[in-house]
Amino acid sequence: MSDKPIQQESGQPDEVSLKILLLNFTAFFVYAFKRWRVIAFFVIFGALIGLAVSLFKKTQYTASLSFVLEEQSSGGSLGAAASIAAQFGINLGGMGQSAGFFKEDNIIEFLKSRAMINQTLLSEVAFPDEPRMLVDRYVGLKRLRDKWENEARLKGFQFKDTIGIYLQDSLMSAFYKDIVNNHLEVSKPDKRLNIIEVRFESPDELFSKAFVETLIANASEFYIRTRTKRAKENLDVLTHQVDSVRKELNDAIRGVASATDANPNPNRAFQSLRVPSQLHTVDVQANTEILKELVANQELAKITLRNERPIIQALDQPILPLENDKIGKAKGIVIGGFLGGIIVGFGLLGAFLYRRIMDE
Repeated sequence: MSDKPIQQESGQPDEVSLKILLLNFTAFFVYAFKRWRVIAFFVIFGALIGLAVSLFKKTQYTASLSFVLEEQSSGGSLGAAASIAAQFGINLGGMGQSAGFFKEDNIIEFLKSRAMINQTLLSEVAFPDEPRMLVDRYVGLKRLRDKWENEARLKGFQFKDTIGIYLQDSLMSAFYKDIVNNHLEVSKPDKRLNIIEVRFESPDELFSKAFVETLIANASEFYIRTRTKRAKENLDVLTHQVDSVRKELNDAIRGVASATDANPNPNRAFQSLRVPSQLHTVDVQANTEILKELVANQELAKITLRNERPIIQALDQPILPLENDKIGKAKGIVIGGFLGGIIVGFGLLGAFLYRRIMDE
């Protein structure tokens, strides 16, 4: 069968019938079959490229962790208790306050912030071989020590868990940009839900897992500390006041006992002998009432602190072995050969159509 394109006869409607489509498809098949050597070359070349990719491409391991923020509502009876406490000049703190900075998508940018990533890199993690800071593991997987051998100021440089060191801060800035642009991804898989997913990809499986877990642990600690700061400060003040009043009460009780021991049977004709005991008794009664109110407010402050303590609840944590993009030899050959065939197929189709247009 000739591979010359089939054309419609002149005068027929400008429509492409099924018959003409089939005839042209057959013509293209014959055209391509005559060039089987070209097709075989591209298929084999593509298969070799796929094999090379499977052999030399670094495997990337992806650690994924999803979580949701859980916060207790501080309303109802607790709000009424806070109103009662306010009558005594006590601010339980944090009552009914919103999440503020941590609302909606702000948490995503917070997790990608330089402060959080630097804190994570400078955190020490217990790896199977030895405890190391994540930044040292990062430098190792990037093979930066070999490059630093020729630079006097970087040779043998050791990172410290602190800030304000000029050279370290400069390096950490470069690491931060690389991690945000090439390794770390923070997103909300479903915009309707409050579930946030953190993904980290690197050639080091243990580093990927440790980085994600440490980042969430540091963010959770910072989040809880920030959200409970006011409530904790008020609880500390109340605790100090309770301890002070209790000490005064104990001293007053001892004073009553001492005054009584000094005059066990005072003469009624000398009322002044009863004054010391009465004064200490008044102190005992006053301090007892004050202590009672302070202890009640202290318990309310403890309840407030518990209610203001949010929880970052992990839903899915990274589990070894991690998800990876490793391509096997057979898979690389098949994919490479298939892509090579697709490329040469489109090339032959373009040449066939060009020939048809030129013959019209």
